[in-house]
Formats: sequence, C-alpha cells, structure tokens
Amino acid sequence: MPPGCPPESPARATSPSTIARNAAPRKPRYHSRVSRVAPARQPRTAFRFVVALGIVSLFADATYEGARSVLGPYLATLGAGAAAVGVVAGAGELAGYLLRLAAGYLADRLRRPWLLIGAGYAVNQISVPLLALAGTWPVAAALVIAERAGKAIRTPARDAVLAAASQPVGRGRAFGIHEALDQVGAVAGPLAVAGFVAWLGGYRVALALLGVPAALCLASLASARRLEPAPPSDADPPPDDGAPSAPLITPAFRWYLAGAALLGLGFADFPLLAFHIERADLAAAAAIPALYAFAMGIDAAAALAAGEWFDRAGTATTALAGVLAAGAPALVFLGGTAAAVAGVALWGAAMGVQESTLRAGVAHAAPAERRATAYGLFHAVFGVAWFAGSAAMGALYGAAPGAAAAFAAAACAGGAVLLAAAGRLTR
Repeated sequence: MPPGCPPESPARATSPSTIARNAAPRKPRYHSRVSRVAPARQPRTAFRFVVALGIVSLFADATYEGARSVLGPYLATLGAGAAAVGVVAGAGELAGYLLRLAAGYLADRLRRPWLLIGAGYAVNQISVPLLALAGTWPVAAALVIAERAGKAIRTPARDAVLAAASQPVGRGRAFGIHEALDQVGAVAGPLAVAGFVAWLGGYRVALALLGVPAALCLASLASARRLEPAPPSDADPPPDDGAPSAPLITPAFRWYLAGAALLGLGFADFPLLAFHIERADLAAAAAIPALYAFAMGIDAAAALAAGEWFDRAGTATTALAGVLAAGAPALVFLGGTAAAVAGVALWGAAMGVQESTLRAGVAHAAPAERRATAYGLFHAVFGVAWFAGSAAMGALYGAAPGAAAAFAAAACAGGAVLLAAAGRLTR
C-alpha cells in the first residue's frame, strides 16, 4: 500500500463469499403476477385460484357464446346480407387471433398482467349487451370486433398467470379444469339465449339479458384476483426496463409452433360438419344444436382426462389432439348417421385435448421469462392456421367432401408428429 494511503475499509473489502455470489448465475426474473408469477407453495391455494379463473371463463363464455349463437340472424334483422355476416365473423376472429401476439408481448413488457386481463374482460363482456342497442349492422359489427379484441387482449396474460400459479396442482390438470368450466358456459349461454328468444321474443331482449352473466364474470374476476397465490418472499425483483432477456424461439418451441400450425390447418370447424350433416340429411335440423351440446360435453370430459394424462406423461401427449382431429371429418363426410355422431364425438374430444394439453405445453416448451409472449404467439399461429384451413376445407368440400377429409387428416397427422417431436425435446 503506498505511503499516506488510508487502510482499506473492511466494509468495502471483497470477501470470497461476495465474489462467489456475484459470479453465480442469477435466477430468472419471472415472478409475481404474469410471466413473473412464482409457483404457488400450497396446492390448495393454487387449486382455488384455478377454479376461480375457470368460473370467470364460465360466465364469460356464457355471455359471448350466447351472443354468437344468434349473431347471424340478429345482423340480418339489422339489414346485413350473407356476405356481410361472413366478413364480420371472419374479420373478428382473425383480428382477435392476430392481436394476441401484441397483447402477449405487452404483458411481458409491462409486467402488469392484471391490467390487460381486466381491460380485456371488460371490453369483451361489455360489448355483448351493448349489441342490444345497435341500430345498424355496422355498429353491431364494430361491437363484435371489439368483443373479439377484448378476448385477445386478456388471453395471453391470463394463460401465463394460470400456467405459473398452477404448477403445484399440475398444469395439465389446471388447464383441463379451466377448459371444462369454460365449456359449461359455452353450452349454457346459447341454451339460455334460445329460451329468452322463445319466451320473450326478439333478439334484443336476449342480448340485453346477457348483461347478467357479463356482470357476474367481472365480479368473479375481481374475486379471482384476490385468490392469486403470492410470490415467495425471496424472489428477485423484476428488471427495471421490463425487457425480457431469454430467447423466445427455443428448438422445442419452434417444433411446437410448427405442430400447432399444422393441427390448426387441419382442424375442421363445427359449422362445416353441421352443414354436411344437414345437407346429407343425416340428422334433422333441430337435432344439430343438440349434437353441438353433445360435442361440448365430450370436450369438457376429454379436457379433464387429457390434462391429468399430460401431468403424468409429459408434453408429447399433445399429439393426441392431432390423432383425434384427423379422423373426425372422414367419419362425418363419408359415413352415415352413426358415423357422423361418432365423428362429432371425436371432434369434441379433439377440441378438449387441444384446449387443455396444448395450452399447458406452451409453458413447458417456451422460456418462463417470456411466457405471455409465447402464449400470444401460440394463439396467433394456431388461429391464423385455423382460419386458413377452414377456408381451404370449405373450398375442397365444395369440390368433393372426401378431399376435405383427406386434407384434414394429412394436416392433423403431420401436426401430431411434430408435437410428439417437440414433446421429446422438453423432457
């Protein structure tokens, strides 16, 4: 030490333990309320939260699925033609899926998922009863697109929160429960609207009454927010700039997205299946809503079973969705009444497996720090592929129903292979 220099302060000396601590890799800064939510420490607390979010989705689906069940006829009463109805429905779905990509990125960037969840649910739910006040079909169309946009804004953040908080009870089980409760609302809403229209007359009254489940949805959301498991006390603070650092497209997630895209491309829409059932006189027109309700019941049961299997067997179980979806159109398009009913059941099972295991698998295939972005990208890729595949299958069906069935089988089988490959990479 040079003469005249004061001795080094012990408080500022670098100890071996300090050097080791500074050299050690830091834990991912991905906790607390969205992509930063830490895994819950108590399974019971996590289970309550999962059920609470499922109840929110139950009321939400009852609201907007109830409205969607009469959207076409209601737009017609406002002066919209068939082309306008198709454009409104298609544009709303496509815009909703594309917006999820930006919403997921924003959730990771802001680190405030409940802001996006709350805003998304509010727009999604309030838009529905406002349809009763629409005087022209363009106003109603704007509300339909707003409803889809609200769903897009909240979905990636909600799925990221659910994936993080549900780890103690199993992500497959959690997403299975969520999907099952979701489908309860999806069936109850249209049935309630059918009753409103039959007993009270007119679509406006029915749409206005959907304000009741909308209000229950928002109240349930506030309750679910309070049940979210708290992060552990030793968790790191979030980055100051909120910028995610981990690469989003890992090898496993790349295969996963490719498999999801092929599955979406070949996943038949129920309206096309129903169109064929009625056109081929395989069932009475009045029986088709009952067939849809039957499919939704299968969906809920399959989601619960597949979710449990996912937690035991891993991400490769997502391939089952492709296997099931590959066979449904062939049974409906190429068989008789019994085959069509079996095809509808297979379609419902594929939907349940897809909605539970594929959403759970995103949390395994993508980096935790960017989970909301990953969910947004997954939903956007799957949604755009489904939109394109639906258009392709509609055109192929017009030429030959067998060609549409072959297209669906090939795409879904390819998706199953890629999803199985992604599952092996996440072990």
